[in-house]
Amino acid sequence: MPQLLFRECQQAPTYGDRTRDCVRTALGARTRCPDRRGSARQPSSATRQHIANMMKIDGRAAVVVPDNVLFEGGAGEALRRRLLQDCDVHTLLRLPTEIFYAGGVKANVLFLDCKRARPEQPWTSKLWVYDFRTGDHFTLRQNKLEAHDLDEFVRAYNPEDRHDRTESERFKCFTYEELLARDKVNLDVTWLRDPDLEDSDELQPPEIIAQEIVEDLQAALDEFAAVADALQLAKAEREGQVIVGE
Repeated sequence: MPQLLFRECQQAPTYGDRTRDCVRTALGARTRCPDRRGSARQPSSATRQHIANMMKIDGRAAVVVPDNVLFEGGAGEALRRRLLQDCDVHTLLRLPTEIFYAGGVKANVLFLDCKRARPEQPWTSKLWVYDFRTGDHFTLRQNKLEAHDLDEFVRAYNPEDRHDRTESERFKCFTYEELLARDKVNLDVTWLRDPDLEDSDELQPPEIIAQEIVEDLQAALDEFAAVADALQLAKAEREGQVIVGE
């Protein structure tokens, strides 16, 4: 389910988590995220409409999407083609795994600028991809993702002038024509080799993996408990049963 981070939008409902907070802090953005009710359930026209409704012309957004949105066919391919045509989709940040409450989730942050319709020429000219996933290992408790972990990405992103960038081992540029030439306009671009997959001797020991699973489950339970408390409070407010001081 895509989520949006906004810098310039028509509405600014609040919803967030630690990972999105880190991205916002690292880029110095004053941002908000939409309510879950506004999120698209299908990666096609609903997502485009959601982005269009929330953003101003020339507004900037960062869309948090799972990997499948980058490569699936059908409606997913149509969405990618339309976004590349109608928006300036300029940067893709491949996030590490194990930083969301659902273990193993692979997600990305897609940075784009909303533009006026220009059917005769696509707004996207280049997509810069930063691989923050390969070889990086984070957990929800023992090795949390912090804003400073994104310092290298921010320097590569160059928010002061993102048109003046330099390629590196982790940061590569792909032209609009190269993206269209990929099967189904696949934006799941990879080039680095994961050392963890090549050398099993360097994998985390089983006891560490087990502890991380326990911590992830506990973090998820804490999150659900917070949601349950919020729902109870909202119900009490609707029924006029909130007692001041409690």
